[in-house]
Amino acid sequence: MLFGKEHVQRYQQTDGEEGHDWNNTTVLLLTTKGRKTGRPHTTPVIYQRHGDSYVVVASKGGAPDHPDWYKNLQANPEVDVQVRGDKFTARAHTAIDEEKPELWGLMTRVWPDYDNYQTKTDREIPVVVLEPVR
Repeated sequence: MLFGKEHVQRYQQTDGEEGHDWNNTTVLLLTTKGRKTGRPHTTPVIYQRHGDSYVVVASKGGAPDHPDWYKNLQANPEVDVQVRGDKFTARAHTAIDEEKPELWGLMTRVWPDYDNYQTKTDREIPVVVLEPVR
């Protein structure tokens, strides 16, 4: 099973032929700019389409702190995204209260463990909307 750096490399080498379909769900590559270093960091993240946007969850398995990729996009919301062979720039925003219930439901249908992760942490797990800038 692909994970971490190997997942990113295989996904990039095969335009998502390997790595897009993962554990009965779908994965995109999210590249953020490091908030301290300015260097690019690429992370495989489960996603779903919502209209023209892509939705991801900053769960970190229910850890007490947000994942680094989420902290990075908070500092710089312009990100690069790869979905299979399609590469584009997107603007990221955290779902607001009015958006979150629908988007949380969309994501828990494909990865039910998000509900378990939320019970493991005191922080509110963010849902992030990636809007392509074409």
